[in-house]
Amino acid sequence: MRILWVVCLVIMTSSLSAQNQEVGFGIGTLNYTGDLGRTYDILNSRPAATVFYRSNLSKVVSFRAAITGGSIGASDKRPIDAFAEKRDASFSLFLLEASTVMEYHFMNWRDDKHVVRFTPYLFGGLGIFGLSGTKEKATEYSNVQGAIPFGVGMKYVLNPKWYVSLEAGARKTFFDYLDNVSAGRNQLVKNYQYGNPYDNDVYYFVGISVTRAFYEIPCPTNPYK
Repeated sequence: MRILWVVCLVIMTSSLSAQNQEVGFGIGTLNYTGDLGRTYDILNSRPAATVFYRSNLSKVVSFRAAITGGSIGASDKRPIDAFAEKRDASFSLFLLEASTVMEYHFMNWRDDKHVVRFTPYLFGGLGIFGLSGTKEKATEYSNVQGAIPFGVGMKYVLNPKWYVSLEAGARKTFFDYLDNVSAGRNQLVKNYQYGNPYDNDVYYFVGISVTRAFYEIPCPTNPYK
C-alpha cells in the first residue's frame, strides 16, 4: 500500500509542470460481478459520482487523479443457479475510491494546427477503495483494499476550454468479500453459502463527465540575462 502512494505522489509531482490543467465532475453508475452476479447486469447498477484533476503531459498522454463514490449492491433475487436460490444472499454498501491513471488518446486532439473534436482513449492505473457497510459474520477483513482501474472512453471537444467524456471502466480487485459471500469458512463443512474461492470480485464505473481546462500562459523572459 505504501508503494502505491509513493508512485501516485511521484506522478502528481511531475504533472504539476505541465502546461494544461483540468478539473471535472461526472455522474454515472457503479456495478459489480462476483458470487451474486457472474456477468454484468444493468439491473444491479447504482448511482455514483466522481470528481477529478487532470494534467495533460503531452498531446496524447494525460495523468488523472480522481475520487469516485456511490452505492453498490446485488442480490440472489434473480438466482444464477439452484445454490444461489437457496442462499438468498444480498449486499448493499457505500464505496469510495481514490485512483490515479494514465490516459492514452488515439487521436492528436490537442494539435492547434489540425482541429479534431473527438478522440477515443484508453486508461489504466492504480487505486484504493473503502467500504462502508456490514461485514459477514465471523469474517475479518480490512474495509480498505487495492484495485487496478482500466477501461475505455470517448472525449468530445465543445470548445478549447470545455469538453465532455463518456467512459466505461472496470476495477480489478484482490478481494472476494465485496458481496459478503466467499469461501473463507471451514472447507470441511460444505454448504450452499459458499462462493467461488478462485474468483475475486470486480466493480465497474460507467459515466459521463464535464471538464474545464485551465491554460498556463508563460511569462516572457530576457534571453540576454
